[in-house]
Amino acid sequence: MRAMVLSAGFGTRMGDLTRDIPKPMLQLRDRPILEWILRHLRAHGFDEVALNLHFRPELIRGHFGDGAALGLKLAYSHEPELLGTAGGVKKMEAFLSQSDPFLVQYGDVVTTQDFSAMLRFHREKNALATLLLHQRAKSNSVVTLDPGHRIIGFLERPSDDARRGVVSQWVNSGICLCSPEVLERIPSGPVCDLPRDIFPKLLSTERLFGFPLTGYRCAIDSPQRLLEARQNFPAPQS
Repeated sequence: MRAMVLSAGFGTRMGDLTRDIPKPMLQLRDRPILEWILRHLRAHGFDEVALNLHFRPELIRGHFGDGAALGLKLAYSHEPELLGTAGGVKKMEAFLSQSDPFLVQYGDVVTTQDFSAMLRFHREKNALATLLLHQRAKSNSVVTLDPGHRIIGFLERPSDDARRGVVSQWVNSGICLCSPEVLERIPSGPVCDLPRDIFPKLLSTERLFGFPLTGYRCAIDSPQRLLEARQNFPAPQS
């Protein structure tokens, strides 16, 4: 199976920590964040992984090479100009369309989530996309589910007015499984974002589902969250 780890951002909220190094290469325990992500993907059967690169791409290529040391085949997609989360996925359409489904994970999200269980759920539901969800108040997203875990509402960076009346603490976790059909719904060319531009448009298909987080998960999007991960990440042996 194939996956893509979105690794092209600058990580500006990390301050001086990412002045000279891509955020996925920051150390977590004894390895880069990205290495933990790749090892976890491999443990759940994702043996071919694409990485999109922009800032200091040579540091990631130089460390991971072709992926053989991790039991993976790595493909790289250099973005001279950032394409957004969906745009980066679209650029790798030829690679990702060969896997049904494929997984997309943000390059700053570490987790111990059982992807195998999530994959079974995705197939049972015949989903176009299955988003890993967790519960948190006042996050960047708000996701509403029906009793069968179908997503019936998706708000990305909503205003206070948009939040009013929406009763849900489910939020997007930055990991999703996608059918290749999703690639056809991403426009070519413009900067495009998965949660802002694509997921809300999938609501009408009634094939957008949410899978509740059952493992550890941390989005390392600030120095404080990096410290939290260094203290709490269970560092599975994979």
